[in-house]
Amino acid sequence: MTKPPRKPSRPLLGDAEAPLRGRPRRRRDPAQSQLLLNPMPVRIDPCLALLKPRPPKGRQWAFEVKWDGYRLAIHIEPKSVRILTSGGHDWTDRFPAIAAAAKRLPVSTAILDGEAVVFDELGRSDFGRLQQSLGGRGGKRTSWESVLMVFDLLYLDGHDLTGAEFTARRHLLEGIVPAGGEEAIRLSEEIEADGETLLRIACEHGLEGIIAKDRNGTYRSGRLGDWIKIKCVQSDGFMIVGYEKSTSSFGGIGRLLLAARKGGELVYVGGVGTGFNERSAAELRTQMDKLIIGKSPVDTGRKRNAVFVRPELIAEIEYRAWTRDGKLRHPSYKGLREVQDNAAVYQLE
Repeated sequence: MTKPPRKPSRPLLGDAEAPLRGRPRRRRDPAQSQLLLNPMPVRIDPCLALLKPRPPKGRQWAFEVKWDGYRLAIHIEPKSVRILTSGGHDWTDRFPAIAAAAKRLPVSTAILDGEAVVFDELGRSDFGRLQQSLGGRGGKRTSWESVLMVFDLLYLDGHDLTGAEFTARRHLLEGIVPAGGEEAIRLSEEIEADGETLLRIACEHGLEGIIAKDRNGTYRSGRLGDWIKIKCVQSDGFMIVGYEKSTSSFGGIGRLLLAARKGGELVYVGGVGTGFNERSAAELRTQMDKLIIGKSPVDTGRKRNAVFVRPELIAEIEYRAWTRDGKLRHPSYKGLREVQDNAAVYQLE
């Protein structure tokens, strides 16, 4: 007599209609008990673009406009939204329009990667206007006019997407944030053009530059070459080490004295006397006068009417090139970078 098959000690499913559950990668957060797969990361370090002089060639590269603002990650959960800077600081309260738009997106949980910008009259992102909307460096003002140009999707409804290729992440993102929107969260659209043509057009329109992204690349934190930035003009962070007084300039600032890093030291790279308006110069002078010291922290040569400050303020400087003696050529002040924005000082080779 044939014996009936032994009844399994634990059925595969207690209920035929119950969903299959995947094994989590790590211990679940009790606050996320309803997620079926991967718990939402508390934070993901951003993928950073590597600076190159020319655009890459080949069909594997997708191109977008380079936005000039603050890098943000938007964490959307069933009952809350968090807005984190690239340095991991919570700035949710400072971008209320972006937070409100995030709550209206058709997702339960998600992490969006993008850049908060403020546009000028011609529709170009303007870093100075963004800073003014936030009350300047160290300000606590909320920016209602900021718009998040979102360009990547790292997590969606229980699924970690950082291991998926860029093309797949973009496909899912476009289903959440459609092109052509006018909300405070908008899609940074891929532009169908070869890199050289797009860069030329971007520069003709006064944009900062373009970004190239490997369509097959996963999302890897750091500056590893999966994303490449090509700028129309150079723009980097430099340490302010002092200023020269002037009775005829905004804020009494004739020139800012700037330094870059070389190994573990600061090296003087010249001064900048353009790019200020009355408001930005006054705010900058207030910040610098709190940091006055008796002796320059770097060798600036002989300077008349110079005031030296502790090297704590990082200025974003736009410039065309370097002179033969290692100074910035045609520099222009754009604003102060925030520590929360992972501000970095230019590193000399």
